[in-house]
Amino acid sequence: MPTPRRPSTEAEAAALASGIRLRIIRLTSFEAMTNKELAERLGRDPATTLHHVRRLVETGFLTPLEERRGARGAKEIPYRSTGLSWQLDNGTAVASVGQAMLEAYLAEMGEADAAEVDSSRLVFQVAPAEVAEFKDRLTQLLEEFRERPAEPGADRTAIYVSIYPSR
Repeated sequence: MPTPRRPSTEAEAAALASGIRLRIIRLTSFEAMTNKELAERLGRDPATTLHHVRRLVETGFLTPLEERRGARGAKEIPYRSTGLSWQLDNGTAVASVGQAMLEAYLAEMGEADAAEVDSSRLVFQVAPAEVAEFKDRLTQLLEEFRERPAEPGADRTAIYVSIYPSR
């Protein structure tokens, strides 16, 4: 049975309505990263990245870890995803959050080795109740894999799912 999701607050939905922020959440899901590391990984200016990091901390999507000293002695704060984004139902904000998810997906796909991408596309014709069943079963499968313990050293696998009416 999937974990029940709570409605996102307006601030949470607004924070998720950014492809860059979604990428930051994903990048920090399994390892903590500093603002500098995030900026380098995303090819962004550190000041701009820090703005996004602060917004994610304010809304509970990232948590700062213990301060540390970098290679040159500068203060660094690593950040880690809290997993909150998976616990939310974005309700009325779904369009803006969905657009941000698509932006994040396209940026990540642009960085991926095409030979390692496994893509599928399918259209089927069933009653609305069966579409609801399909969504529930897919959510259960995703939840099952999300709840598995992280395997140290294992490769990360990402998935993007979009269910929409095919007209």
